[in-house]
Amino acid sequence: MKPPRILVVDDEPLICQSLRGVLEDEGYRAAAVPSGEKCLEELRRHPYDLVLLDIWLTGLDGLETLARIQELPFEERPAVIMISGHGSIEAAVKATKLGAFDFLEKPLTIEKVCLLVKNALEQRRLELEVRRLREDESRVPRIIGESVPMKALRQQLALTAATNGRVLIYGESGTGKELVAHALHAMSRRAAEPFVAVNCAAIPEELIESELFGHRKGSFTGASEDKIGKFERADGGTLFLDEVGDMSLRTQAKVLRVLDLQCFEPVGASETVRVDVRVVAATNKQLDREIEKGNFREDLYYRLNVIPFYVPPLRERIEDVPLLADYFLKEFTTAYGRKPKEFTRDAYDLLTSYHWPGNVRELRNLIERIVIMNPQTRIEARHIPLAPGRRTAEWRLERFASLQEVREAAEREYILKKLEETGGNITRTAELLGLERSNLYRKMRALGIKE
Repeated sequence: MKPPRILVVDDEPLICQSLRGVLEDEGYRAAAVPSGEKCLEELRRHPYDLVLLDIWLTGLDGLETLARIQELPFEERPAVIMISGHGSIEAAVKATKLGAFDFLEKPLTIEKVCLLVKNALEQRRLELEVRRLREDESRVPRIIGESVPMKALRQQLALTAATNGRVLIYGESGTGKELVAHALHAMSRRAAEPFVAVNCAAIPEELIESELFGHRKGSFTGASEDKIGKFERADGGTLFLDEVGDMSLRTQAKVLRVLDLQCFEPVGASETVRVDVRVVAATNKQLDREIEKGNFREDLYYRLNVIPFYVPPLRERIEDVPLLADYFLKEFTTAYGRKPKEFTRDAYDLLTSYHWPGNVRELRNLIERIVIMNPQTRIEARHIPLAPGRRTAEWRLERFASLQEVREAAEREYILKKLEETGGNITRTAELLGLERSNLYRKMRALGIKE
């Protein structure tokens, strides 16, 4: 993993040079600036794990600088060790109250500097890990469903998560592509590092490069200060590019370069920033068609599509609807402090008869509405605002542009149903379908059904 990054802040050049040399010899990435103002500017430009901060500085002094550092968001806030040639108990107490890890007095010794740096970095690592664990407890990525496609998806996650292979997640809007990306990160060796998501469709084209790569103050109208981009924030962790098919060709070219070289230049900057990032992308578009139209770069497609994932729409795993409905019902009754509720048989029948054009997101929103609007503990079909006459199959026909698409969808659904009946046994499924195993394998590959 990446070595910790340390910033030395001291107006004595010899001390800066000496400390940088010692820290780099210990395997850290080190930089130095001469003032509190430059320190804050550098922290806005790059993430640091630790700051060695002289208390006596011209302009913004060390204690004022320390107070400003503590105002940074928790994830961006480095540990701080104060340095002084005129140490006093009062200054040490004040620095500690402001959040400093410890206090070093000049002349500095290599042994004490290295020991304090090691301890401060370890404490920061533990604090970040505890905070992330607490946050994750409330949103552990759960892939819910016992249908054949979801079992296959979980198996694929288990095989892929521990690698650094890039993943491209396909699926309609609302199927849970970001949830899958979160699960991939949480199961990987990068789980303790940041997971950073970017919705490429939600950011205006003129701002997407700044959002991804950051910018320097004054590089364009409105750039009033330096900004760290998503790639740099995800350094060591995972960057999730949601709806990557909506990215402009110009931005695609820059992303391609980062994937190849793991480095980039922020907008308006001349220096190169190096990163170690696993990129996971998602799209609801058919990228092969976008390539034919000239909207997506073929070379970028092959870089991203190392390991393809497919998240099926809810209508293709309708048997998972009761499980998801029960999960969301429990989630929202707990969140809103309501009494436990349950669905009746006719309620389940209605939920499984619907086509769910908005997929899991639509189901989740519906259950939240039911919990808020209905005081009953037993939720019946009459309490669910869905049209009971519109069955899944009837609605599904409207989604197809040709007879061939209808035929393929019907074959896919029938094969999936038989696979479920046999517990995924290919030989038995082939017998039920009256096919040779080799023919079934070819048919499954053609229809995008995972083995």
